[in-house]
Amino acid sequence: MPSALDIQALVLDMDGVLWHDSQPIGDLPQIFASIRAKGLKFVLATNNAVKTIPAFQSKLVGMGVSVSPEEIINSAMAAAHLLHQRFPKGGAVYIVGEDGIRNALTRLGFYEAEENVLAVVAGLDRQFSFDKLYTATRLIRQGAPFYGTNPDRTFPTPQGLTPGAGSILAAIEAASETAPIIAGKPSPTLFNVALERLGVAPHQALAVGDRLETDILGGQRAGCKTALVLSGVTSRSAGENWSPQPDIIAADLAALVDML
Repeated sequence: MPSALDIQALVLDMDGVLWHDSQPIGDLPQIFASIRAKGLKFVLATNNAVKTIPAFQSKLVGMGVSVSPEEIINSAMAAAHLLHQRFPKGGAVYIVGEDGIRNALTRLGFYEAEENVLAVVAGLDRQFSFDKLYTATRLIRQGAPFYGTNPDRTFPTPQGLTPGAGSILAAIEAASETAPIIAGKPSPTLFNVALERLGVAPHQALAVGDRLETDILGGQRAGCKTALVLSGVTSRSAGENWSPQPDIIAADLAALVDML
């Protein structure tokens, strides 16, 4: 089991780890005070591409936690990072998504269009429609590469599981017969961006999440140690049967921090 001597930084998921929608999981101010008291650096890294970074900050402040913009990254930023690597001068893209992905792409020189685009970029879009599905499908079939923020088909709320970005990606993939290039977890891209910000090697970081197929798999692919928390969508038995098994399985983030 990792200890404070082994781990220098945490890469923390949000949905299912810090909160369920607007409901915090545990005493977040005390949890973050404990993280800081142990001398651990952290980055909040989420597949949620809907919110902007200031929106995440505001949500955290409402729960009694203050973090800097540099301590938050999401899959929209990972998608923008991948696109910038491929198209360093920016340009036209077709977006199926909300403010989080639009802002991340705009900062790197991309703008929205429906013709002659460099790529189609899709994530969770609560105004998703047949027209958007049609346009995305047409552009992909015309040769535009297809990028997806994350493959999460659902995300947890106090009312239960609701549709996630993966549900929209699945619709576009079915219509276009083209699988998306995934930017968020379980791709290591999001973790690599986090590790760069933290200034630590992969083995010095603990990736914390509630989903085996995204948080844990992505952390493992990036070379990080991993911790599964049971406050989201995954059971202990599922975690114990995962191969390779997470380094730690804990009830929630508070219990995990106590172990470090």
